[in-house]
Amino acid sequence: MTVDIDGHRRRLEAGRLARLRNAIETAGCDAGLFYDPVNIRYATGTSNMQVYSLHNPCRYVYVPVSGDVVLFEFKGCEHLSLGHEGVGEVRPAVSWYDFVSGGRTAEFARAWADEIASLLGPAGRDLSVDRLDPLGTDRLRDAGVRIHDGQRVANAARFVKTDAEITEVRRAVSACDRAIDEMWSALRPGITEQQLWAQLHRANIESGGEWLETRLLTSGPRTNPWYQECSDRVIEAGDLVAFDTDLIGVGGYSVDISRTWLAGDGAASASQRRLHDAASEQLHRNIELFQPGASFAEISQRAWLPSDAIHSVTNAAIGHGIGLCNEYPLILNRDHWSTGGYDGEIVEGMVLCVEALAAPPGGDEGVKLEEQILVTADGPEVLSTQPLTLSRN
Repeated sequence: MTVDIDGHRRRLEAGRLARLRNAIETAGCDAGLFYDPVNIRYATGTSNMQVYSLHNPCRYVYVPVSGDVVLFEFKGCEHLSLGHEGVGEVRPAVSWYDFVSGGRTAEFARAWADEIASLLGPAGRDLSVDRLDPLGTDRLRDAGVRIHDGQRVANAARFVKTDAEITEVRRAVSACDRAIDEMWSALRPGITEQQLWAQLHRANIESGGEWLETRLLTSGPRTNPWYQECSDRVIEAGDLVAFDTDLIGVGGYSVDISRTWLAGDGAASASQRRLHDAASEQLHRNIELFQPGASFAEISQRAWLPSDAIHSVTNAAIGHGIGLCNEYPLILNRDHWSTGGYDGEIVEGMVLCVEALAAPPGGDEGVKLEEQILVTADGPEVLSTQPLTLSRN
């Protein structure tokens, strides 16, 4: 079967832009201004120095409810937007962070704000902005602009996936599954955590993926408590090896799944099997809660948690949304709901990750598992084909 790649990309980008414009209008704003490179990509389909621009505000996009989208691109990179039909105009970005502006920061920020205000025009005063330094906030307000929470607007657009996005998510998960296969082939006693982690990074890049957001791969006693980053520890026979992919993969879409394996050819201990069984039960039971119409609060209260003896407080999440990165919503378990939970509703077309962790407080080992799911009219669909077993022999 011949796949119309250009047609698919146009549908992907047009669908995302339409959702974003609608979210801006629903928020009562005239336009949005987005600096987060993930939001820029969602709005325009363009990608440029994604990690660099996470901490250097060197490119941004102006998205009106109607009219031309204006991409403010890093100087010399204007050609990168060619072929992206949602971009109506490209201008050089006015950068005013200290690294590039030095003693002229206030001057450049004023010029930047004047340009944004001119795009809004005299009738447009309400602007959704996802991230902005205090100086920029002040200069826009000086120009009469009312600033609204643009990250909330972006989340409102992104939390339900278009059909074209779901196709991209499936491609990204499939490529990640192949990368995990290569990790398994490389796992042997004597390899270090970092050497094993490098297999995932290499395979992700080779498939057309982009970067890893974390370094969550640990072994043996470093599997508990969770959230330690990978190290040069040598993996030994009989160790548990736990990892969380947390990668930005094919098409810029994130894949966030976890597995825990047993290193070597020996049998798992009774304690290791007990932990893995508990995490597997937590995962399977809680996936079934993600039905269309279920509330976040309902999921939090009904979620199955391991017994106190093996329930770890280091992982508060039952699940979270995912798309071009981890995103809205974050659904906390009932132990954390009162301090950080918020309500909402599961709807068809959401893509989420469901988490499980069995790690005895103060214990020697832990088991981390996670699945990525698509919410369909018939309930949750698990997207990865990777088995959950400790051993794949």
